[in-house]
Amino acid sequence: MKRTIFFLLAGIGLVLIGCSQNTYSRLRDQEDKLIANYINRNGLIILNDEPGDEYKWDEKEYYKVKGYDNLYFHLIKRGDSIRVDGTDTVNLKILTNDVIIVRYKKFGLKEVTDTLSYWTTLDQAYPMEFHYGNTSECECVAWHVAVKLMKYPDSQCEIIVPSKLGFSDEQTTVTPYVYIMKIKVKQ
Repeated sequence: MKRTIFFLLAGIGLVLIGCSQNTYSRLRDQEDKLIANYINRNGLIILNDEPGDEYKWDEKEYYKVKGYDNLYFHLIKRGDSIRVDGTDTVNLKILTNDVIIVRYKKFGLKEVTDTLSYWTTLDQAYPMEFHYGNTSECECVAWHVAVKLMKYPDSQCEIIVPSKLGFSDEQTTVTPYVYIMKIKVKQ
């Protein structure tokens, strides 16, 4: 009898513990609310259609990237699309497998947050490099999408990245971040 009561109480205790802990879906719901609060707090204007190359982005305009939950993109500076070498015109559009050199700043979406800066050589001697389109080298899907949307070297953008499109640490902790990125292509 004592054993039955013990196992019954232990079972009820395990069920209660399981119900009170954060499940992945509950953490994702909290993340979605954090992203929505960040957008509202900063007065961001969400665009549902991707602007063209000639579009002049307002400081608060962000494109909600189609096909990706809660990934937002803001173009700060578009790089040059062509370069003239003598009499030849070279198209500078970034292609799959180009080596992308990235300098970035990373910060959380809460009101008070730390910023990690890898913006200059004073922050970190060498910038991060990865092959565009190769997610085994850089698992942050959002970075690849951002490069695709920036299109050209010497571009700069800001992206709001939900955890599932970020780096593995962000995916594990279900933590969204904002990245400000500037890119070059290694020649």
